[in-house]
Amino acid sequence: MTKTLFFCIWVFFLCFSPSLAQKSGFFYSGFDPATANLTLKGQARIGTNRILRLTNGTSRLKGYAFYPSPFRFKDGSNNNSAFSFSAAFALAIVPNYPKLGGHGLAFALAPSTEFKGAQPSQYLGLLNASDNANFSNHIVAVEFDTVQDFEFGDINDNHVGIDINGMTSNATVSAGDIYLESGNTIQAWVDYDGETKVFNVSFAMSSSKPASPNLSFPVDLSPILEDYMYVGFTASTGLLASSHYIMGWSFQMNEKAASLDLSALPSLPKPKKKHMGFIIGASTAAAFFMGTAISAAVYLFKKIKNADVIEPWEREYGPHRFSYSELKQATKNFRDKELLGFGGFGRVYKGTLPNTHTQIAVKRVSHESKQGLPEFVAEIASIGRLRHRNLVQLQGWCRRRGDLLLVYDYMCNGSLDKFLFDKPKSVLTWEQRFNIIRGVAAGLLYLHEEWDQVVLHRDVKASNVLLDPDLNGKLGDFGLARLYEHGTNPHTTHVVGTLGYLAPELTRTGKATTSTDVFAFGALLLEVACGRRPIEAKAPPEELILVDWVWEQWREGRILATMDHRLNGVFVKEEAELVLKMGLLASHPVAAERPRMRDAVRYLDGKAVVPEVPVIQPTDNNRTVGFDDFLSSYPSSSGGPIFSFETDDTSTADILFAAPGTIWPNASG
Repeated sequence: MTKTLFFCIWVFFLCFSPSLAQKSGFFYSGFDPATANLTLKGQARIGTNRILRLTNGTSRLKGYAFYPSPFRFKDGSNNNSAFSFSAAFALAIVPNYPKLGGHGLAFALAPSTEFKGAQPSQYLGLLNASDNANFSNHIVAVEFDTVQDFEFGDINDNHVGIDINGMTSNATVSAGDIYLESGNTIQAWVDYDGETKVFNVSFAMSSSKPASPNLSFPVDLSPILEDYMYVGFTASTGLLASSHYIMGWSFQMNEKAASLDLSALPSLPKPKKKHMGFIIGASTAAAFFMGTAISAAVYLFKKIKNADVIEPWEREYGPHRFSYSELKQATKNFRDKELLGFGGFGRVYKGTLPNTHTQIAVKRVSHESKQGLPEFVAEIASIGRLRHRNLVQLQGWCRRRGDLLLVYDYMCNGSLDKFLFDKPKSVLTWEQRFNIIRGVAAGLLYLHEEWDQVVLHRDVKASNVLLDPDLNGKLGDFGLARLYEHGTNPHTTHVVGTLGYLAPELTRTGKATTSTDVFAFGALLLEVACGRRPIEAKAPPEELILVDWVWEQWREGRILATMDHRLNGVFVKEEAELVLKMGLLASHPVAAERPRMRDAVRYLDGKAVVPEVPVIQPTDNNRTVGFDDFLSSYPSSSGGPIFSFETDDTSTADILFAAPGTIWPNASG
């Protein structure tokens, strides 16, 4: 009876006590190819030098080394909390070229040793773009990263991070004076305390563990870890590659892993010393050919500098690819007399193709512009495949090293803003204005609903509405467009667009939608009808903000008094009221209250009646939309006082002020 009772008590403590449930682990001081109990996959190999090599320095490889049996990481009790665990390991990373390699390695806990669909490069062989940051991954990793990936917010190209279910580190620290790609042996310690719920990472180029961790992160891993998990290493390379090595490894559950004696571990082989005679001979040969090499280098530099570089993505997208020399000839060497306009993106030149004598507009993106290769690709990918009578047609593109060029149809009448503000070269009739509005509406409807993808223009404004010989309106400049599949939610980390046309919610959330395009369209409607900018600096105080003024006149039953005085009262009353009321509805501070572009087109075509416009100006969060809101949502984009901002953190923004006529780096048109 006593023995039976003792046995039951022993089983109880074994099953339910975290301290007794599992005291297991292993210790490798080097790896014997014949006896090392490891599961190796990908490019992982154990050499005769007893060193575990995860990758061999070839581009875009993955390597995996895991202990073959899983460990129990939870006690199975009601709280189901994760056990403590500890690891110590010695690593070395040797780049193919000094200070040029990638991407790094990771110590990982995973529910399986199969990483289906995992990608090399920045994903370290753990995940891919589609499953990154998914809670269902149940992956915990400590990355030793040697490439700065802006996609994941890496702090530099020499850092250590704790990753939970994704490649964006939950906690990270620079490796500092310890250069991960030095080729030297580095010892790392990974410790998780199941009682205090703290994850610590230490590293040093010695056998002694630092007194305090380099990285400490309070986190409860219980929801992340499954009952049984595998422990091991992953590594990957990118376009540039490194060899990733593990010299020794110690691991324990519920107690501290033993540190490794670096002097007792196998070391990487030293580079073989070249024979002195060979070195002298090679040096002599190098000197002999030096003169020829310099001459050839100068010739090749000039040739490569002027060469047209073609990359795979350029064959996938869009229309014709022009040669640089062809566009240089068409624009007469990009001379100033051919300049049509300029902004932060660079300059737009008029040109005539030498073979067909077709007139074109060439947008040359500047080297200093923030609109670089990603925006260039976005414009080709979007407008290059779009076909609509109210969209400026992209004829082709060209790229020569740093020069990015887009070739459009030439619009002889320029942009709409030149016919509306200041001293226009001619005054547009109401018939012409109404026709332009209908054209822009049709173009936006095509982008939002009629193409096979939703295209957010994100920069609808008067200077991006171009006029053909018959003064038909065509939307242009798709450098800010973003594509996303129907039914998905668009996201952005930058508030982009032209200030004066930004919806209030866009300045708060940074999320562009079709409704934010509608808001910009509403601003455009009021400008076309009234002949005024969203904020008119020279106007009386009560007329300073265009939409406020139009609301006030609507409340007093005098909305037609806001019409452009240069029309001399010559306009169709019903059409003018329709445009002004639509401008107010589209400018509603609440996104859900704005009409869709399909409805806007039906109103303009007379196929539906415009909803009743309230007499009192709408409010958002019990606030009337007034001047403070316009600091972020209605500043002018084409003159007068300009309020401009762009931010990575959409909760804050730096407001910049400029005098009339200032050209901002982010301006376009």
